[in-house]
Amino acid sequence: MRIELDDLSGPEIAAFLQEHVDQMRAISPPESKHALDLDALRRPEITFWTVRDGGSLVGCGALKRLDAGHGELKSMRTDPARKRSGIASLLLEHIITEATHRGFSRLSLETGAAEFFRPARRLYEKFGFVRCEPFADYRPDPNSTFMTKVLRVPGPGQQPGEGRGVSR
Repeated sequence: MRIELDDLSGPEIAAFLQEHVDQMRAISPPESKHALDLDALRRPEITFWTVRDGGSLVGCGALKRLDAGHGELKSMRTDPARKRSGIASLLLEHIITEATHRGFSRLSLETGAAEFFRPARRLYEKFGFVRCEPFADYRPDPNSTFMTKVLRVPGPGQQPGEGRGVSR
């Protein structure tokens, strides 16, 4: 599997993300839908990656810069036919490492509170995310779960995770 930067210009990723947005609209009430569409993901503060297995698109995720020390995980999605195959863990580890390289001291996310989102919440907990209050422009919402992870910024000459307690 390969993780690649994606400029969001191809029809395959457009269709993959539209399926994500449609699914979130079907599950969450309109006021609780926080999935970004293609145009919103093209903003300069967002970096977007796809995961490919062979030539097949199997996952995606993004990192949004909120401020100099705080990033937000956005648009994590795995192809439904490939759920629980390690794709989300691989991508989440990549995004945590990228956030650390960029000097973020905190990485946060919003996910659903419904049963459908339980596997996602478990994945985030496995990687050290804990529940938190709403952050950035979010407001309290019974349909949302907010989570955050404190990142250890590497010291001079260290790689992320080296001697500093970063989850890997």
